[in-house]
Amino acid sequence: MANSIRHWKLWLAAPVALCWMQSAQASEKVQVSNSAIKAANLHAIVDKAKSDVKDATPGFERVLSVSELNAPDTQTPAEMAQVTSVSQLTDVRPTDWAFQALQSLVERYGCIAGYPDRTYRGNRALTRYEFAAGLNACLDRVNELIAASTADLVKKEDLDALQKLQEQFAAELATLRGRVDSLEARTTTLEKQQFSTTTKLFGNVWFNITGAGANRDVVFEGPAGSGNNTEGRFFATRTNGQPTRVVAEDPEITASFLAWLTLVTSFSGKDQLVTQLASGNGRSPYNQYASAGFYNASGVPFFDQTAGTTNGVSDIIIRDLFYSFPLNDAIKVTVGPRINWYRHFDGNRFLSIFGSGASFDTSNSTQSNTIDRGSGAVVEWQLNRQLKLAVGYLGENTEFLPSQFGFNTSSSPRFGLFGGTNTASAELTYSPSSNINLSLQYNYSRIQAYGGQVGGAIGEPIPYGYLDAGPGFSEGGIGGGLRYATASMFGVNFDWLITPGIGLFGRYSFANLTLNPIDAKVRTQSFQVGAAFPDLGKKGAQATVAFVMPMDITRGRQFFASGGGDGGTQYELEASYFYPLSEKIAIVPTFYAIFNPNNFESNPTVFVGNIRTQFSF
Repeated sequence: MANSIRHWKLWLAAPVALCWMQSAQASEKVQVSNSAIKAANLHAIVDKAKSDVKDATPGFERVLSVSELNAPDTQTPAEMAQVTSVSQLTDVRPTDWAFQALQSLVERYGCIAGYPDRTYRGNRALTRYEFAAGLNACLDRVNELIAASTADLVKKEDLDALQKLQEQFAAELATLRGRVDSLEARTTTLEKQQFSTTTKLFGNVWFNITGAGANRDVVFEGPAGSGNNTEGRFFATRTNGQPTRVVAEDPEITASFLAWLTLVTSFSGKDQLVTQLASGNGRSPYNQYASAGFYNASGVPFFDQTAGTTNGVSDIIIRDLFYSFPLNDAIKVTVGPRINWYRHFDGNRFLSIFGSGASFDTSNSTQSNTIDRGSGAVVEWQLNRQLKLAVGYLGENTEFLPSQFGFNTSSSPRFGLFGGTNTASAELTYSPSSNINLSLQYNYSRIQAYGGQVGGAIGEPIPYGYLDAGPGFSEGGIGGGLRYATASMFGVNFDWLITPGIGLFGRYSFANLTLNPIDAKVRTQSFQVGAAFPDLGKKGAQATVAFVMPMDITRGRQFFASGGGDGGTQYELEASYFYPLSEKIAIVPTFYAIFNPNNFESNPTVFVGNIRTQFSF
């Protein structure tokens, strides 16, 4: 008997919990007439309610930390008021099947509350938070009655019934006690070993197998002797006034990896401090065919890249570092030394790098933006349900560009935040429904020249090649003649989910550049169109087909020390299939065909194949 007395709270919890669950879920879980209730024996009622409790609380044991018990999903109900008689609850009738249970809990134990309008709302869904609050109130009240020896309220037959229930459900109660003990132990362990109470870690890892080839020699523009050396193509040269032409050597099949570890810290629950670390060793085969200034562009799957400043070396670098916070419900501000421009501008639902096989040319517009990552601020304003405005200013601070060569100008005392390379962006997005997004974009850029040349990784809206002051400059790669360039880019971007299984997308942009100090003009344009097939073959899968014109030179071809080709225009066809093997693992086969590579009509078509395995955690 001593053991029974020691666990008296479990006796009391059982009938109270069953009464609460029966009354709260009457309309959904238990459909029993008044006469049936009177006829049913106690064991049948308990079995039914026990099943309802189990059904109403799936996965209860899966809570791993007290920090996971966040605010409930539903809104907190209005404050309840204690009643002393069940007759005070205006929506409870004597004919209700749970009337006697409510009457006992209200009038005998005083532990059922009503809403301020004197209603009980018995058919309303019961949250676990409300159940816990009511159960605790009843246990506290019965405890008080026992402590006060109020025998006329806590009757002997009630305690006898509780003891009988304890005997009938001894195994279940023992299991419950074991689960609680296990949960407490696991919670204690997590609290001691957790990484942080404010920071969560997210990870992405990609494995790539990539090959590229053509049926005859491919010509590119770049320094002499760089036919098998992609690292020698980060500047352009002229020979006798013309861009130097070199025949590329065919690449071999490569295997590479890329990993991102993202730490997201929140101090208020609404703000985010994001720190993203990256490491990789990719040097995609198509780069072997690319002209100077085309590195990691056409024909290169987005994740087949090196994260740091030395291609092929898996250094760990900080890719993103910024802080976002809301000013109010409509305005969010992001500030930081290394903001990722593409997190805020030029998004397209069908060309997400995480859910497709998009290349560097299709993951975003080829002409936006001059800066991948930079220092500054971005403000996003949800004007109304259909309109969103994003504006931002960034000074260049791109993680894969070496500062010893003058890059990362925002952190350089020589250039600073407002000198060197910088960009100001504005984008207005119109979403008449959840199926359609249409964005208008404008970028103004100042592009710093290096070695007298403008272009390469910070060349947009000139997506490929290097510009100089024209024939007579860059002979042997020395003295390009430029100090900087200014550029204006205008773009439009749309995606349209026509049906749940078919979507269309497209981008078009054009740009004007002014070369300083020669005041010459260069104009380019680009487009991409395509179709996507969400959930093709499996929920979460997506097939994507895109056709791209990455750069059409409409004025100033003579200023291209590399990238102008023989007057041709390059086009690309991309096809990919994102197939999730599980919630955290996916495989993505991808195929590219590049026509007129490097803007040479005389070049053969280059074909690229890639298989990507993607892990998320």
